Amino acid sequence: MGRKSEHLRAWPPSAMLMALALLVQAPSAAAPPPSDQYEQARERMVRDDIAAGGVTDARVLESMRTTPRHEFVSGSQRGLAYFDMALPIGESQTISGAFVVAYMTEKLEPKQTDRVLEIGTGSGYQAAVLAPLVSKVYSIEINRPLGDKAARTLARLGYRTVITKVGDGFLGWPEHAPFDKIIVTCSPENIPQPLIEQLAEGGRMIIPVGERFEQTLVLLSKRNGAMVKEALVPSLFVPMTGAAEKARRVQPDGKHPAINNGGFEETLVNTLVPTAWYYGRQMELVRSPDAQEGTHYVRLENSQPGRPAQIFQGFPVDGRTIGQLKIELLLRATDIREGLTVEESPALVTRFYDQERNRSSQSLVGPWRGTFGWKQVDGVITVPIWAREAILQIGMLGATGRLEADSIRLEPISR
Repeated sequence: MGRKSEHLRAWPPSAMLMALALLVQAPSAAAPPPSDQYEQARERMVRDDIAAGGVTDARVLESMRTTPRHEFVSGSQRGLAYFDMALPIGESQTISGAFVVAYMTEKLEPKQTDRVLEIGTGSGYQAAVLAPLVSKVYSIEINRPLGDKAARTLARLGYRTVITKVGDGFLGWPEHAPFDKIIVTCSPENIPQPLIEQLAEGGRMIIPVGERFEQTLVLLSKRNGAMVKEALVPSLFVPMTGAAEKARRVQPDGKHPAINNGGFEETLVNTLVPTAWYYGRQMELVRSPDAQEGTHYVRLENSQPGRPAQIFQGFPVDGRTIGQLKIELLLRATDIREGLTVEESPALVTRFYDQERNRSSQSLVGPWRGTFGWKQVDGVITVPIWAREAILQIGMLGATGRLEADSIRLEPISR
């Protein structure tokens, strides 16, 4: 098995200015205590990113409000800690975005008496969020440098009910089983049998399952010894480390990048949640004869300047082979106005990453403003030669109004 985390979201320049302001305020001998310094940032994160995104459990919101997320990232990243984005933590891994942490925690339905197993300690942040909500957290990390650092951080911050170790989390922790809840922040192709066996009767497990660039967050409940499975939402977690990632039956093919479900016709069973697209915010899948391809299209709508309304998809792309990407889509807009700054305008953003996710760059198709009927929009973007994967985002990027999209297509152009 190995360590995870989900996407690094594209975010508007106004957020960058706020982040730089926080970085300038980095702790010094005369600085206020960190708890005071970051309190307002945490409150904004909980209000605008987490509660506004649909998390309602009061205990979970309070834990997100009080857990010092900035302590789980490097000093250079602290100014970004309270934006809803993943951040690098070393060893080619990232700390999950705050909304994802809160969403997964809420789905566990944590109780004060619960004993929880976490697979993929990473920075230790998810364990820290769980700690005040449950009796004890057992957390396993396969990467020794990450595991050792997380253990030191959790100990320094006084999380005495979190017990960590370095090892293969997909084997579970049998000497402490059974567990009331299990949370997995790595993405295997299939659910590991040891974890199923170590889940207590009546327990709940949340785990992202699927192919490298197309996963589904699954909730499992054990009832009368049988596992009841519920697909929640599509998800995307960065590559695991270890044998499980290398042994994937379906390996990504960066020489043939493509967009899946670009017409939004495929959905999770009995839902209006499109497959292959993930972490939609203020997003609605519309079924209508007005659709330009099939019967569905996606609607992104925002009334508060600065708030996200977006949807993502990841895909492999090998910059050594692919020099450009031609992107086509159909759009319709209603009363679109820029957000807090002129840069906060709707666009299609493609962010590229290298193999270690240490290097990134982004390109835009757009922006769009005003009101217009369905029309085709296209653009050609350059792929960096070092790129090995990409995340495509279509979003309002803080603008207000309504943007509707259908028939999103990507055509690779050889280098």
